[in-house]
Parts: sequence; structure tokens; C-alpha cells
Amino acid sequence: MNSLIKPEYETLIFQFRGYKVMIDSDLALLYNVPTKRLKEQVKRNFERFPNDFMFELTKYEKDKLVANCDRLTLLKHSSVTPI
Repeated sequence: MNSLIKPEYETLIFQFRGYKVMIDSDLALLYNVPTKRLKEQVKRNFERFPNDFMFELTKYEKDKLVANCDRLTLLKHSSVTPI
């Protein structure tokens, strides 16, 4: 990983669709805000973010992520929008 990334954050970064990404709940935790508030701010300030800043995982991607990362078992019950 990039040497600018703190070692303790490396486990929060996943590779999907050719991008290095973080799950919204992990990002919200780093900023010490509820996930709902993080998503609200992104929606309210959408023009400030690049087009590829946020995307939803497909059901297949979500299932694969949960299967490979025990700490994300709560995602089992999250909804996803097929792309």
C-alpha cells in the first residue's frame, strides 16, 4: 500500500472495480460521525466530490466482501442496489 497510509488503516481499504475503496461506516468512524450523517453531507455537497467518489456494491460484491472480512458481518443485513 501507499506509504502515506497509516498501517492501522490498511485493513480498512479494499480493491473493487479497480479502485481502492473504504466502506462508508469505516470512513464515518475515522471522521467520528454517524454513517448516516456522512452520507447526508456527500448528498448535500455532491458537486464537491469527484464522480467516482462513492458507489454502491452489487449484491455479489457485498457478499464476497463479507465472506472475506469477518468484521463486516453487519453488512450481511445491509441493502445494496444492483448496478
